[in-house]
Amino acid sequence: MPRPKKCRKVCYKPIQNRYGPLSPHPSDKEITMSVEEFETIRLIDLEDLMQEECAERMNVARTTVQRIYNDARKKIARSIVDGCSLRIDGGDYKLNENPECQYRCQFCHKIEDNENSQS
Repeated sequence: MPRPKKCRKVCYKPIQNRYGPLSPHPSDKEITMSVEEFETIRLIDLEDLMQEECAERMNVARTTVQRIYNDARKKIARSIVDGCSLRIDGGDYKLNENPECQYRCQFCHKIEDNENSQS
């Protein structure tokens, strides 16, 4: 019997959830990336976190992060190489209620002071 999945924490959903080629492509193929896969790309590649730090933030094992991250990179590569649309949707996650995540600017990713961000 497999172990139950841990709840994967995500700071926020992506602003845009569809990406693709500018010109029409004869293939209507669409690749779906989960929100957790998006989160690993954001944490490791954009925020320069190590896999251990990413795993800690997402509340999963490092090996799980490694698998999710590898799957995400393959999907991005497949989208670019084959000219497929990429959609970010679904997954098994919970939005993190950590104050650090709540006040993160979704455009510049800057973390604001809690006192300054409440209006």
